[in-house]
Amino acid sequence: MAKRGPKGPLTDEHKAALALGRVEGRVVREYLEALRGTKSGPGRKRTPESVARRLAAVDKELLEADPLQELKLVQERMDLQDELNAFAMKFDMEALEHSFIEVAKGYSDRTGVSYAAWRAVGVEAAVLKAAGVSRAK
Repeated sequence: MAKRGPKGPLTDEHKAALALGRVEGRVVREYLEALRGTKSGPGRKRTPESVARRLAAVDKELLEADPLQELKLVQERMDLQDELNAFAMKFDMEALEHSFIEVAKGYSDRTGVSYAAWRAVGVEAAVLKAAGVSRAK
């Protein structure tokens, strides 16, 4: 294999493209993380109050639990506390969505992300339409 010559310094244009890619990637990642954090699973929607009630019930059950049940309840208590902490993290979805709309079209074109892929990860059709990302690829 032949050695390649030394690489020249990056042009200002290349540096600007790299910076744009970093900014767009950050905006997209923050929006998708917020979507994931606010997505609820199947069944009845849980609230901070319902989680706190279950946490209190687990604490009572722990007082009389056998060792194996205690292990399961301790894990459930840890999961419930994590869920309560997640409720405390608030996302400004409006601002994140606005930023996403500004960069989604360019990001999709540059990285080859299709409309179907955006939809598969939970991005609403109306948001993609506002961003200019079309079904045709």
